[in-house]
Amino acid sequence: MPPLPAPTQPRMAGEDRRRQLIEVAIDLFSRKGFAGTTTKEIAAAAGITEAMIFRHFATKQELYKAILDYKCGGENIPDWLAQAQSFMENSDDEGLFRFLLSSIIRMHREHPEFERLLIHAALEGHELAIMHNDQMATSVGAQFNDYIARRQREGAIRECDPSIVLFSVVGLPRFYALKKYIHHRGLPFEDEQVVETMLSILMNGLRTREHEGKSR
Repeated sequence: MPPLPAPTQPRMAGEDRRRQLIEVAIDLFSRKGFAGTTTKEIAAAAGITEAMIFRHFATKQELYKAILDYKCGGENIPDWLAQAQSFMENSDDEGLFRFLLSSIIRMHREHPEFERLLIHAALEGHELAIMHNDQMATSVGAQFNDYIARRQREGAIRECDPSIVLFSVVGLPRFYALKKYIHHRGLPFEDEQVVETMLSILMNGLRTREHEGKSR
């Protein structure tokens, strides 16, 4: 009896296949890093030949860059920026910072594999991780820095380097989300509770009114 033919993957349109390869690669890169993942493993996970990958991506590095473009250039990014801009136009500091805190936590909750991928890339010193950070700093960070500087001139935010304010706003939720959704520490808090507490600390500081102006 002749051997049965090997199962074949259903034919996909070019864009669908490209998207499938990106999603499979995200999963593998997030678990094994860029250096630890081979195109052969990606092909096996996608159920195709390795040659098929190179029809869509000339190199593994090109595939990695496509992942960053796929995640950072998605349809939701313009909408996200538009929402942030609306808070800025209304000089709504509390609304803007709540929006940022919530967005960062939600990204880790809904896309932990992409966050792990970026951590791997940073640890490996991969140039595309640096490119991603520079891209975000240019397209997003600069807008927030300009907004904070304007609100400082208007007397709404205390004088200090705007970048440090932004680091504080981004760092608080990122550290919490890393513990909860990447390290799986099982923190006993609801995300909404954490956002409101962090927002209160950012807007009001830690000292109570009874201790305002007192020295240590």
